[in-house]
Amino acid sequence: MDERAEVREFLASRRARLSPEQAGVVSAGGRRRVPGLRRNEVARLAGVSVDYYTRLERGDLAGVSDSVLDAISRALGLDQAENDHLHDLARAFTPPRRRPQITGEPRFAQSPVQHMLDAMTGAAAMVTNTRMDLVAANALGFALYSDMHRGTLRPANHSRYIFLDPGAHDFYPDWERAANVNVAILRRDAGRHPHDAGIAALVGELSIHSDEFRARWAAHDVRRHYTGAKEFRHPSIGLLELDFQAMELQDTPGHSLTVYTARPGSPSDEGLRLLASWAATEGLLERARAADSST
Repeated sequence: MDERAEVREFLASRRARLSPEQAGVVSAGGRRRVPGLRRNEVARLAGVSVDYYTRLERGDLAGVSDSVLDAISRALGLDQAENDHLHDLARAFTPPRRRPQITGEPRFAQSPVQHMLDAMTGAAAMVTNTRMDLVAANALGFALYSDMHRGTLRPANHSRYIFLDPGAHDFYPDWERAANVNVAILRRDAGRHPHDAGIAALVGELSIHSDEFRARWAAHDVRRHYTGAKEFRHPSIGLLELDFQAMELQDTPGHSLTVYTARPGSPSDEGLRLLASWAATEGLLERARAADSST
């Protein structure tokens, strides 16, 4: 990933979307040649010199302090996810003296994490990594994403499914929202892990094969995604409206656990029960694990 280009495009895109009125800047009048704020206006709002801000926006964040980053964040009206992303981009310019060795994808089979997943019988639960791979799940997790998991490529990948599989448009009733959120999470993880070759390869692949992905990636939107609600249209069960909670696995960096639940007594609660029965009848869990273990 070109760190300087990431910084340049991110800051320029945030500046372009903010009007003088939104920022409380009194315009001098006349025709503005650029959308949004000018660099000198951002510099004034952040309390730094124009030359210094220009250097930062050109992609040089080496040595910049957290206080300056926070000032620029306030000037540009960044939300928490965007502020975090800016700090992540800055950290890429000051890597640790000794980077941790890159190891392969951890094996979750027969691990305490997998045992925890299997103990969740009334919820769909899964583990994903920063590349949007589905690397572990319980029976309901595999059943919920059975359409994504039917392909032969392993590990199954949320981003590839959303942008390269036509079935995703049926699975997600609001496909536009699902696509926007997926890219925003991937963009955030790319900033947090700028040297992850797997993320770079996935972004390159999707940029080549999907105009929809390429347009969203160019927007530089980022998002924190830890709790909320989602809708799915499962091909065998129908509509499911589920709440979710996501949390990072502290002992397995770069991996997060997501748990989907239905409100007790709701149609989706019954839908999850039907999904569990369908998965058992189809032997879905055994087939999914057999396919995963063969890769």
